[in-house]
Amino acid sequence: MPTLLIDRAACIATFDHNDPARGREIHDASLFVRDNLIEWIGPASELAPALREEVDEVIDARGHLVTPGLVNTHHHMYQSLTRAIPAVQNAELFGWLQGLYPIWTGLTPEMVQVSTQVAMAELLMSGCTTTSDHLYIYPNGVRLEDSIEAAQRIGMRFMATRGSMSVGQSAGGLPPDAVVEREDDILKDSQRLIETWHDARHGAMLQIALAPCSPFSVSTALMKESAALARSFKGQGVRLHTHLAENDHDIAYSLEKFKRTPAQYAQDLGWLGDDVWHAHCVKLDDDGISLFAASRTGVAHCPCSNMRLASGIAPVRRMLDAGVPVGLGVDGSASNDGAHMVGEARQALLLARVGRAVQPPEVRAGNTFFGCDLGPSEMTARDALCLATRGGAQVLGRRDIGHLAPGLCADLALFDLRTLGFAGGAVHDPVASLLLCASPQAAYTVVNGRVVVRQGQLTTVDLGPLLEKHNRLARKLAQAVA
Repeated sequence: MPTLLIDRAACIATFDHNDPARGREIHDASLFVRDNLIEWIGPASELAPALREEVDEVIDARGHLVTPGLVNTHHHMYQSLTRAIPAVQNAELFGWLQGLYPIWTGLTPEMVQVSTQVAMAELLMSGCTTTSDHLYIYPNGVRLEDSIEAAQRIGMRFMATRGSMSVGQSAGGLPPDAVVEREDDILKDSQRLIETWHDARHGAMLQIALAPCSPFSVSTALMKESAALARSFKGQGVRLHTHLAENDHDIAYSLEKFKRTPAQYAQDLGWLGDDVWHAHCVKLDDDGISLFAASRTGVAHCPCSNMRLASGIAPVRRMLDAGVPVGLGVDGSASNDGAHMVGEARQALLLARVGRAVQPPEVRAGNTFFGCDLGPSEMTARDALCLATRGGAQVLGRRDIGHLAPGLCADLALFDLRTLGFAGGAVHDPVASLLLCASPQAAYTVVNGRVVVRQGQLTTVDLGPLLEKHNRLARKLAQAVA
């Protein structure tokens, strides 16, 4: 079995405790990997000579911060083709979708494959090792396999979700009829994908989840039948995902159409539970937070997208304090226009702090910690990094990633503390400086024991030709409806 030694790191931040302030941070530390698992972690001086002698590859980690691989819990990778489209640069959610649906009808399998690799390349180069993707539009022969094969080629751990839309404009939904599918076909394909691709084992590189797009694009029946189908694979960890409570229009639609808040509607559907995670939840009220906490329903917090579309500020601290599992998602890319996971964690940190300042006085007055007003401590740098690592793993139902400890998957990121962005910060606090001082690219990213980013360069794909092809396809896609 191949072995890898991460040697003499300036600091290894393990996040090996539920309280991010209590996780071990080991200085002048080493980490030994055998095959795809962490075998040993600790001070470099305590590494057994026998392990050092048998190692196949050594990464000199002096001057580097090592973190768990970051975990992205929500994305639409095909949207990398439609970043910064002028017509929707200043639109809110529903207008943004209505402006882009006609473009997305031109998607081809090649476009999905290429855009998935570009999105994953951006994630990997920012230290992200595991990602979810929500592909809910399947025109022109597109299949979920187009994303799966792209992930396998680039070497990323992947939660592929079989998204779907079944209620078009003629039936009162938001998407045009041209991009919806028959519900029988959706369910049949969902079952096929689970049976063909889902891996429930420790260290799985690929899992499948079912993800009807949103309450305004699928029927109540499809939501319920998708949940029943996923749960029929007992003990296999097949999860459920959708968008929920993203903005005020989302709330208004739910109240008008279903006479229920989004959280109440999710409860009616059976879409609460520790096998479910919802994207955004910007407008989740106190009753909704209580429902999520009691059922251990997860949330993918997407701060950049929520700001880009002016959706609002999710009540993340209230969710966390109530016991709701929360991870981070880059969303988009067209509603974020980027997929930098360290940058997303930094935005989560900053947005939580400013979000507290705009809360109603009665909410702000009750938001205390040990009797003291939280102030800027609403979200610490370690809190935000915990969302990006351990929190994301919890939201995706993974117990084998998200922190660093023996027996866990060897997914980790290394950041060079000697670079410009860390100057004057890393000498004081190398962990906090990752978010407070910089949004760097990873020097190394390791997935399942394999080095996929080395000295800031991808090792699995040639990025230059990939980007050239991606940009050519992006122009072709947009010009088709111009």
